[in-house]
Amino acid sequence: MSLVRKTSYDTDMPKEKPELSDAMRKKMQGKTFEKNPIKGTKFTIAISSAKGGVGKSTFATNLALALKKNGCKVGLLDADIYGPSIPKMFNINEKPKSDGQTLSPVMKYEIQCMSIGFLADQQTPMIWRGPMVTSAIKTFTQKVSWKNLDFIIVDMPPGTGDTQLTFSQEIKLDGSIIISTPQEIALLDVKRGIKMFDKLGVKILGLVDNMSYFVGEDKKKYNIFGEGGVKKTAEEFQKEFLGEIPIDPEVGKNGDLGKPIVEANPDHEISKIYLNLAMKIKKIYF
Repeated sequence: MSLVRKTSYDTDMPKEKPELSDAMRKKMQGKTFEKNPIKGTKFTIAISSAKGGVGKSTFATNLALALKKNGCKVGLLDADIYGPSIPKMFNINEKPKSDGQTLSPVMKYEIQCMSIGFLADQQTPMIWRGPMVTSAIKTFTQKVSWKNLDFIIVDMPPGTGDTQLTFSQEIKLDGSIIISTPQEIALLDVKRGIKMFDKLGVKILGLVDNMSYFVGEDKKKYNIFGEGGVKKTAEEFQKEFLGEIPIDPEVGKNGDLGKPIVEANPDHEISKIYLNLAMKIKKIYF
C-alpha cells in the first residue's frame, strides 16, 4: 500500500524539464564587460600590490616622471579614493577646472594629474560605499580630458576590491606592475593580487622588490625585510622580475616635500633605477 496518494497534478506534470529561455540563459552566464580604453591615452599601466605600505605611490610618481624624462607624454591617475597620495607627493593644492561636462587634469612637472584629493580637503575622510567609489573611478577615466598621452600610470589602492574590478573588467589595462617588499606577510597579499589579475586577463609586466635593502654608512647591505622573497614569487608565478629598489632616506624626504626624487635629483642612484625601468617599459610598447 502506497503511503503517498496520487493527485490530479501528477498526471499534468511534464516528464521533460523545460528549456531555459535565451534571456534567462544569458542572465545565468553573468554580465559580459566591454573594456574601453581611457580616451586621450595610448597605454594604461596599473601600479598595484594588494598590500598597503609597500611604496606603490612612491613608485607610481617616480615611474611617471622617469617616463617623461624618457621622452613620453604621461598622465598620473590616483585611483586610491580612500587614501589619495598624489596631492601630497606632487605638492598640488589646486582644484581641476571643469567646463560642466569634463574635468581638466592638473599639470605638474609636465605630468597630467587627477586625484580625488584635488576635490576634497586633505583631512576629509571619504566615507563612501563601493558604488560611489566605482562612480568616481568612472568619472576619472571617462570624464577627464586627458590630452595626447603615451602612458597613463594608475596608482591603485591596496586590496582586490571595487577599484581593481572596475579597472580590470571595464577599462582596457595594457599592463600592470606588482610592487612588494620582501617579507612573507606582504607577499601573501601580493600573491592574491597576481591571481586576481591573471583571472581577469590583465597582463602583468613584472614584479618589483621595493625597499629591498638598506646600505649603511659602512657601505654594507642590510636586508631589513628579508631577502629574495619577491624574486621567488615572480619565479613561482612565472612572471618577470623587474629588479630591486633599495631604501634611501632621500626618497621619503623628497616625497614629503612634494618633489619626487626622479624630478629633484635625476642623477641619484635610485633615480637611475627608475629611468632604466622606464626605458624598458617604453621599449615594450613603442
